[in-house]
Amino acid sequence: KSKLTSITIDIDSSVINVEGHQEGASKGYNPKKLGNRCYNIQFAFCDELKAYVTGFVRSGNTYTANGAAEMIKEIVANIKSDDLEILFRMDSGYFDEKIIETIESLGCKYLIKAKSYSTLTSQATNSSIVFVKGEEGRETTELYTKLVKWEKDRRFVVSRVLKPEKERAQLSLLEGSEYDYFFFVTNTTLLSEKVVIYYEKRGNAENYIKEAKYDMAVGHLLLKSFWANEAVFQMMMLSYNLFLLFKFDSLDSSEYRQQIKTFRLKYVFLAAKIIKTARYVIMKLSENYPYKGVYEKCLV
Repeated sequence: KSKLTSITIDIDSSVINVEGHQEGASKGYNPKKLGNRCYNIQFAFCDELKAYVTGFVRSGNTYTANGAAEMIKEIVANIKSDDLEILFRMDSGYFDEKIIETIESLGCKYLIKAKSYSTLTSQATNSSIVFVKGEEGRETTELYTKLVKWEKDRRFVVSRVLKPEKERAQLSLLEGSEYDYFFFVTNTTLLSEKVVIYYEKRGNAENYIKEAKYDMAVGHLLLKSFWANEAVFQMMMLSYNLFLLFKFDSLDSSEYRQQIKTFRLKYVFLAAKIIKTARYVIMKLSENYPYKGVYEKCLV
């Protein structure tokens, strides 16, 4: 129905705190509650549809990229077709040649933020490298290079941003030290500046995860059994997708991307009277309720 010929799959992970002794929970990277036991959930979302594609619950001490290559294979096996191009977009936690090789072998595209290894920074700060300011003001350049243990060269887009004035005032005389450098590895044909801008849209996935955690209660996995919590998580995300389908079918396209909490405030938590007659139950809304037309449309 969406008639998409290309989609972007964002893969990311998020920590879920637990307060009891749930099976499989362990101490790991947990910035909000240091030292607390937690789960680490891996998510994959389709950015164009805001839809949950797949995911799974992991122990709290699991490394970010664990299981990502297998997840990518599963996604491609289920949705790839000759007329659909898939781009995988990930942060530096997934900067791993095994993941890149997996995507390349499946005939898909990738855009991954790279870690600032010395192999890259030494090239980017070389005085012979020319940065070009694009139409939207970002300074970028390109490198075709590989890391020490990599099999082949790949395209890296480098973006540099001037450090705050206070920091620059204390800088050494080293060339390039007045800038912060950011690296992105990709096999797309996007212009350098467009690569940076397209990566920045990955923030949408972080919002989808927050919506799932706080509006669909994914952030509260309370059962003792690990597999029971995994089952609950999948049911919650199924509900998340069913809600998207409802919006896709019943609401105006301008409201499709609104969050669940916004929907509740507009259409669920509202003043109304329930009147029972011999034959009907009637819900009477205020004459001034601004979204009455949505109800009327759904009831047609």
